[in-house]
This record gives sequence, C-alpha cells and structure tokens, in this order.
Amino acid sequence: MSRAAQRAGYRCAECGWRTPKWVGRCGECQAWGTVEEEGARAGVHVAAPGAVTAPAVPIGQVKAEIAAARSTGVGELDRVLGGGLVPGAVVLLAGEPGIGKSTLLLEAAARIAANETVLYVTGEESAAQVRLRADRIGAVRDRLYLAAETDLSALVTHVEQVRPSVLIVDSVQTIGSAQTSGVPGGVTQVREVAGNLVRLAKERGMSTVLVGHVTKDGSIAGPRVLEHLVDVVLNFEGDRHSRLRMVRAIKNRFGPTDEVGCFDLHERGIEGMADPSGLFVSRRAEPVPGTCVTVTVEGTRPLPAEVQALVARTEAQQPRRTSSGLDPFRVTMILAVLERRLNARLSGCDVFTATVGGIRLADPAVDLSVMLAVASAAGDKALPAGLVVLGEVGLAGELRPVRDVRRRLTEAARLGFTRALVPAGSLDADGPRRGGSQRSLVPVSPRTSTPLPNFDVTEVENVWDALTQVT
Repeated sequence: MSRAAQRAGYRCAECGWRTPKWVGRCGECQAWGTVEEEGARAGVHVAAPGAVTAPAVPIGQVKAEIAAARSTGVGELDRVLGGGLVPGAVVLLAGEPGIGKSTLLLEAAARIAANETVLYVTGEESAAQVRLRADRIGAVRDRLYLAAETDLSALVTHVEQVRPSVLIVDSVQTIGSAQTSGVPGGVTQVREVAGNLVRLAKERGMSTVLVGHVTKDGSIAGPRVLEHLVDVVLNFEGDRHSRLRMVRAIKNRFGPTDEVGCFDLHERGIEGMADPSGLFVSRRAEPVPGTCVTVTVEGTRPLPAEVQALVARTEAQQPRRTSSGLDPFRVTMILAVLERRLNARLSGCDVFTATVGGIRLADPAVDLSVMLAVASAAGDKALPAGLVVLGEVGLAGELRPVRDVRRRLTEAARLGFTRALVPAGSLDADGPRRGGSQRSLVPVSPRTSTPLPNFDVTEVENVWDALTQVT
C-alpha cells in the first residue's frame, strides 16, 4: 500500500463528505464541527456466523400485543404519538428553550406513574429544581423516580436499579460518555449516547423519550443520524409570549406524521386542548378589510384559521414581502398571480401576510384565502361576514379542489359560518380521485348549493370568478 493511501484523511460524520485537510465546516452539508479524522480505508472483512437474540419466525406468529401502545394520560400527546408510547420505542421531542418541553414530559410522567414505574433523568436542572416544578403542577408520585445525571454510565446504572417501564432523558445533549471523545452535546457524543439509549430501550422493551435542542433555524441540533435512530420525532412549537403550544409529528413509525396536538401552557402546568377550533380566528362584530377565514386539516382534525393581510404604499425601490405563519414562497407566487391574472397593482406596495394565534399553514387549501385577504386589503373593502374560503391556486389562475372538503365545511358550519367559497367540483369529487379526475374540462358558471342546513356553498372555476363572488 502506498504512503499516500496510509495517510489519514477527514470525513464528515453527517453526510460522509471527505477532504484531505481538516476544516471546521463541511463543504457539502455545511454543518459545523462534524469533520473528523479517519484512518486508511480497511479491507472488507467477511462476517462469521454468531449468536442470535431470537430465532426467526413467520410474521404471523409474532405477538403484536406485546408492542401495544400505552397511554401517556395526556390525550393530545397520545393523538400525536398514534395512541401512546409503544414498549421499546424511542421518541425524540425537540423544541426551543423555555417552550415547555420539560413541563409537558413531567406532566405525562406523573400520569404514567399512576400505574407504572417512570425514571426521569435530568441533566439540565438539579433534582430540587425539578421537584419544585412537580409541586407546582401536582406531579409528585411514588412511582416517579428522579435522578440528576450527566454521565451515560451512571444513567444506565439508574435504569438497572429502578427498572422503569418509561425512561425520560432531559436532555440528550447534556449526557456524555467517558468511552467517547468530545464534549457532551458534540456530534460524536450525541451519536454515542443516543445509540446506547436506543439499544437499552430495545433490549428492555422500555419506552424512552429524549429531549433535544434545536438550532437557530429551528432544526434539531446534533447529527442527522439522531433522527434516523429514533422511532418518533416530535417538534414542540409555539410563541413564548402566548400560552398556546403545538406538538407536531415529523416522523412516526407507529402512527400518522401529519397529526398535531394543541396545548395550553399556564402557571399550573400544561393541559391538552381537545377542541382548539376557534383559537386561530379573531372574533369581531363587523368584518375588517384584509382578513379571510379558511379551514386547514392537521391529521384528522379540521382547524379554522384566519389569514390577515396588509397592503401599504411605499417609496422604496424594493417593496417588502413579509409573511408570518405562511410559506413565503407560496405567498410570492399568489401575489404574482394576483398581478398577472387580476391586474392588481402591488409592485409599489409593501405586502404583509400573517396568521392568527401563531399557527403555521402549509396546506395548499389556504391559497385562495391568502389571495382574497390581499385583494381585500388592497381595495380596503371587507369580505362578506360568515364567509370561509378553500382552494388551491394555480399559476394560470385556476382553482384546484382540495381534500376533505366536506369535513372542513362541516367544522365551519359548526362554528357559525354561513357561506363557503370552494373550487368547482369539490362537493362532487371531494378532492382529486385516483385514476384521473371526473371533473369537466369545460368551464362552468359559478353555482351555489346548500349541502348543510343554513350553509351555502358557492363553487367557482378560477380566481376571477372567486373575486367577483365576494365583491
């Protein structure tokens, strides 16, 4: 082997990018502190047969009830998890500092401890500090064990002694391993600690919840392999100046990944909100220009949400386009359709769009509501009272049906709305069908029907017809 081949190189622990010299930032994935030294590439070794933990059996003979989910006692958390915590599953809960992660998990731990043994390991606070929070929210239980540790070996010892059914580690970035180089929270340490905790959970059939930090851009801190190791990844969202909190599933091997749970964080703890409808809509006696209500679907839950827009003239050469709670790229596209298809003059205006209550709307069904809110703000004319709007906007100005239209309209009618504007064919097909759409390709005139008591639904083909119906 040549001397050059024996010379050590450097490799990114995140994406595998290689470089002959050490650098602080990966040139491929742009991650900091992930480039590590590696030796010369070793030859491929032939693996010899070894002992097995359990013999392979036909899948029909595997007892599925062993992996049945156990409830956390927090209904909204169970909704996001897909029914509860599965034995042996590892859950990663990530969120900004101070958002309420520890409070939520302490609340869940106390409810689980009513029937099972729970071990709560804290590496960020002392045991006395956690006890103070437990007293405040009423989470003191005999079967809830608390340990303040930052060493992985000590954590494993606690697990051996307590033998819990559920383990909570707050947080995985504060736990370090003496067998691995680096500081706790570093890429190598997080990968080593998470790998050992996942192995421990699988061997013991112990449900494990890991608390994770997030970076400035909102992504989970640590190596990407951390998200691959765990079974469930949950993101804890919310405005620190508001009591509303939301838990959203990003990855879930045991349930839906588009579900969301709503919580109310207050001085006595955190409570799930089984019916959050109405939280994201302002209550006014009279309609206000620049506001429009839509209905989004999060998992199986329809949520009415209000979109607000403000259009103001500006002398700046580059007008501002600011969005809060909406996809800025999609908002830019909608503004372009407004200017091109409806001849709106927005090039000399600042346009601000936002949602009410801090909810994030990524559903294409909110497109038409954003467009009408901007048009209403630009014309300083309010939309009709009691109106809810659904529809995806295409670049040609056409409106496309969205899924679960009837469920959305039923929820809107339940909250007192009396009129809806939807794309043509929505009530017939209730969204695109497999094997091709059965909608007519010939343009049709707007039509109004009453599928629900005291609730009128108007179907329109394009954005021009939609604007005509509300002005």
